[in-house]
Amino acid sequence: MAEAVPGPDDGSILDLVGVDSLGARIYRFVLSNGSASAASVAERFAIAEDEADARLGVLRAHGLIAQRFGGNSDFSAVDPRISIRVLTDRHSDRLARMLQTVPALAAEFDGARSATIETEETRILTDPDAVAGWYVRLQHQAKQEFLAFDRPPYVSDVANPLESVILDRGVKWRAVYAAASFEDEGAWEESQRLAERGEQARVSPELPVKLAIADRSVALVSLSLDADRTQALVTESPSMVQALCDLFEFHWLMSIPIPSERSDATGLRSAEPGTESTRSLIPSRAPTREEQVLLTLIAAGLKDDVIARQLGISSRTLRRRSQDLMAELGAANRFQAAVEATKRGWV
Repeated sequence: MAEAVPGPDDGSILDLVGVDSLGARIYRFVLSNGSASAASVAERFAIAEDEADARLGVLRAHGLIAQRFGGNSDFSAVDPRISIRVLTDRHSDRLARMLQTVPALAAEFDGARSATIETEETRILTDPDAVAGWYVRLQHQAKQEFLAFDRPPYVSDVANPLESVILDRGVKWRAVYAAASFEDEGAWEESQRLAERGEQARVSPELPVKLAIADRSVALVSLSLDADRTQALVTESPSMVQALCDLFEFHWLMSIPIPSERSDATGLRSAEPGTESTRSLIPSRAPTREEQVLLTLIAAGLKDDVIARQLGISSRTLRRRSQDLMAELGAANRFQAAVEATKRGWV
């Protein structure tokens, strides 16, 4: 079998897009051979075949390689003149947008450090009641869209009865929850209740700030995550609000959809526009809703006792069901289970 062609440092060629040194070397192996199977990759790099399949799946998700129909088919290289250029262009655009926000972010940072600075566009809040009041005010102001990061610590009651009223008004509400949001009793049930009313929700292992944005015109963002020190910024500055919207959309794309009773009947996610459906590539049964919830919470990084409490089962039952699920997915650990579940469209 042919060796990978010498070239750029394999340890850094794809690290900017989250592919480590071994993943980069596997990519060059497929590239130099034209195609490769999980078995041949496992043999070439002395790794388990399921790990090889998972790493090939990551490269395929980035559009660097393709797979013919059938779960055990070989992976073939995509012309790098196209795939690498598209990949770098996409990340270059994101980096450029981030750089464009630096002046506005720096100005707001300097303003937050000056206790006397307050403009018509931007206000610094240090009173918990004022922060809670502005959060309610933003909900009332929203006419079309409300975006939120939900994470502790909280300055008001976790339950939000006003959200149902806003949803009934036809406002599109999207929320990203931090895994820590579900550590409180009843938090999962509350998220499911809101999902039934129309909230679109996802979960992330961690979120950098607490955030609320109404109609992409006014935003409330935390400046401190210290439970004993309340400090937040409310702004109508167009550049600042746009930067916070970009931050929300980035974490939205990186987060895991929370399944609910409103999920489609098959329990499988639809393919993104312009992409081939994962379901057509890897035939599989539809997961149960409990399996979707379990995989979602595992992938989000929740602890076993928290997951068991939210699902209303014992930790022992949770471990047994997790082991059964990983066995069906052919996964030796939670990382591999998340990769395989993603390939099947289960999460």
